[in-house]
Amino acid sequence: MWITILQFFASLSILVVLHEMGHFLPAKWFKTKVEKFYLFFDPYFSLFKFQKGDTEYGIGWLPLGGYVKIAGMIDESFDKEQMEGPAQPWEFRSKPAWQRLIIMLGGVTVNFILGVLLFSMIFLKWGDSYIVNDSLKDGIYVDSIAHEMGLRDGDLIKKIGENEFTKFSPGVFKNEVVIKGIRDITVQRNNADLKLPIDEKYVGVLSAYANRKIELFGPRVPTFLDSIATESGAAKAGLLKGDQIVGINGIETKFFNEFQDVFDVRTSETLVLEIIRDGRQISKEVILDEDGKIGVYWKAPSNFLEQNTQHYSFSECFGAGWNRSLEFLGDQIHAFSRMFTGQIKAKDSLGSFISIGKMFGTEWDWRRFWAMTAMLSLLLGFINLLPIPALDGGHVMFLLWEVLTGKKPSDKFLEIATLGGFIILIIIMVYALGLDIVRHLF
Repeated sequence: MWITILQFFASLSILVVLHEMGHFLPAKWFKTKVEKFYLFFDPYFSLFKFQKGDTEYGIGWLPLGGYVKIAGMIDESFDKEQMEGPAQPWEFRSKPAWQRLIIMLGGVTVNFILGVLLFSMIFLKWGDSYIVNDSLKDGIYVDSIAHEMGLRDGDLIKKIGENEFTKFSPGVFKNEVVIKGIRDITVQRNNADLKLPIDEKYVGVLSAYANRKIELFGPRVPTFLDSIATESGAAKAGLLKGDQIVGINGIETKFFNEFQDVFDVRTSETLVLEIIRDGRQISKEVILDEDGKIGVYWKAPSNFLEQNTQHYSFSECFGAGWNRSLEFLGDQIHAFSRMFTGQIKAKDSLGSFISIGKMFGTEWDWRRFWAMTAMLSLLLGFINLLPIPALDGGHVMFLLWEVLTGKKPSDKFLEIATLGGFIILIIIMVYALGLDIVRHLF
């Protein structure tokens, strides 16, 4: 748990500081006074602070983001007293509209650049690893939802829509159906290609929070023993490394998923296993231990499938990082549009810092950490660019109106709009937190 929390706050701190730096630096370049620069919010008191020049730097106690307080700007601080006086040359409201626009776009610009750079460095360091889809010689096994969609054990997925399915990934399949709206897939079944339509209802089924962890399908692989635990039931029964299990209690189980299905519904504490060893089939009676296990480790699917890693040079990684970032942002746009049209329910998609934190995992994996940080950076930039008052996008919307029309919205109007936007954001945050509390505690 503590590793998960540490990763979340480390990532959040990086993103908040760099985002606010994107506002801070242009403000300084245009000789605009910045009164505060804070990591996290500091209502009533701060954990740490110091003064340098005109700016107070500090760390707040409320970890919901961070902020820079720019003089003469209507923001979440709602400093009405400052706005009542005459505009000063060093204030935000005194600067030309184009300068104010650059200051407001600085944060999201940093987020987008950071996302691209992090993905680029991930490709440079680790490359892009994947399972070659054509190496699934025995096809896939499917769960109940995939079976309902028309997939069958032994199918080999060839296309999703018109796109070749060359990299095996249940997550990509689910994303293509839910986010991109793909409505047919092509599978190879009994040595013939078959096109299967996908009903629109599966967008809702697959995006439901209850189904968030399902994989729909997996690779069918044979059941081979990799090692035997000493003093286990398997060891006492004489099972050996390299044995292939092809049956359990009189039921044929050619593949591991079939063995697991039968094992999970066993009705006795003694199993009769059919084993192939040195080309001969033999039977072994195995007694389960007190935990209901036989005491073996299985050969992983990776032993039977071809895995490939595409490596990138320093010059190539930036193109790959750019493409991955565009793909991620495109998915977010599609997801938002489907939420607004009701195809995806908001209650299934929204989550608070609890859901985000759990995505980091309980072990520190640097590749996952930087990938999560890259995605959160892009997501933060995307959300902040939405035209909602109190977000950067709201300020940008009003500034673009001023640039195009030459008419500046009144301070009173901006104050009311910012307050309204702030209330909307608080409601969304509370709703998302409530959803997470119900999901994880009840």
